[in-house]
Amino acid sequence: MTFAIRAATGNDHDAIWRIMEPIIRAGETYSLSRDMQRAEALDYWFAPDRSVFVAEEDGQVVGTCFLRANRPGPGSHVANAGFMVAADQGGRGVGKALC
Repeated sequence: MTFAIRAATGNDHDAIWRIMEPIIRAGETYSLSRDMQRAEALDYWFAPDRSVFVAEEDGQVVGTCFLRANRPGPGSHVANAGFMVAADQGGRGVGKALC
């Protein structure tokens, strides 16, 4: 599969929330409150210390990730990341493409 990877913008918030909401509500892979609301979830994902990206296929956002420095100072060269893929896109290589 070929996915276009690009920096996320404010125009992607609706698409990213559609991916995030079922993952948050399931409470299985992220230690976020299951009742977290849209604004709080997007604030978490788009925190100022993060770079956010989306994977697109045919103009549709099918996955998202964030990257940030894991530690300040001498450890700032080590990255930390979070990934979410649309429920109907699992197993297609979206997460791998975002890496």
